[in-house]
Amino acid sequence: MRRRTLLTGLVVGLCATAIPAASAAPGLVVVRPAATDRHWAPLTPEKWEFTAGQVVMTDRGVPPEGPRRPFEYAIVRKGPEFGSLSLTGEIRIDEPVTRNDRDVVLIFNYRSPTRFYYAHLSQDNTIYPHNGIFVVDNADRVRIDDQWDGTTGAPPAIDDTDWHDVRLDYRAATGEIAVHVDGADEPLMTATDTTFSGGRVGFGSFDNYGRVRDVTIIGTPAS
Repeated sequence: MRRRTLLTGLVVGLCATAIPAASAAPGLVVVRPAATDRHWAPLTPEKWEFTAGQVVMTDRGVPPEGPRRPFEYAIVRKGPEFGSLSLTGEIRIDEPVTRNDRDVVLIFNYRSPTRFYYAHLSQDNTIYPHNGIFVVDNADRVRIDDQWDGTTGAPPAIDDTDWHDVRLDYRAATGEIAVHVDGADEPLMTATDTTFSGGRVGFGSFDNYGRVRDVTIIGTPAS
């Protein structure tokens, strides 16, 4: 309950994510990026399609040189870099459920290809790289979520090929992070980290593939 209370101020302060852009409170920005390559910048464009209102990663990524981090992603290029934010959308993992390491990732505070946070949403929660919140800071990704106990993380986020609602809340002043899945009041994952305090958001995967739609970002522009 403490984590839920700590983050209540963020949600209230940013208003409801469903509000029209025209009615957003002063100082807030609402971005709803269309599913086009004008609004999304893929790392490897040939691995992506933009169709029927969906941003679709059609093929697995390959390990990049340098620090261990997500293999493939697309960053929202529309609008400003955000500080505090609430990111909502619907996500789906297209990889068959017979593969246990299936994942998609939500990227936020993206500063460069080797400096960002991401939430890893997977059907496996038994190894260090799966189903948690991570920071990449010019070094291999480091797990920072509260749920990881050294052997097990938060309950599996996605264990099918259906669409799932997701909300990621981030408070720049304190570094508080919370990830909610399918409208749950209690966050599935939480963390606190102040390595970065602003940047862009994105969607991708390590070595699987999936899609996102109906993305909305509401928050304050980064300083």
